[in-house]
Amino acid sequence: QVQLQESGPGLVNSSQTLNLTCTVSGGSITTSYYAWSWIRQPPGKGLEWMGVIAYDDSTFYSPSLRSRTSISRDTSKNQFSLQLSSVTPEDTAVYYCAREVAGSMDCWGQGTQVTVSS
Repeated sequence: QVQLQESGPGLVNSSQTLNLTCTVSGGSITTSYYAWSWIRQPPGKGLEWMGVIAYDDSTFYSPSLRSRTSISRDTSKNQFSLQLSSVTPEDTAVYYCAREVAGSMDCWGQGTQVTVSS
């Protein structure tokens, strides 16, 4: 059974870079045809897909966040990471990592709250 766990700072100052890591257990992030996504949910709003890194290390980003977002992976640790630069209080949200297969998210982390201070 695949499990995902987000980790990172709960509080970030404005203009800094947010770094989050998702540790995957029970399955390899290099397994064919799986992709690994970052999604966030600001308070009182819906889910927002941020970007994805696929099993072959290809990446795709939300057009609205592309200029500030980078997703990478460490296959030796079976982890993938999110960097979001130049954060503002509008980036305050619960951040989730998830596994994607055939266009659907079938496994999610529990989420981690990130607050950006002004």
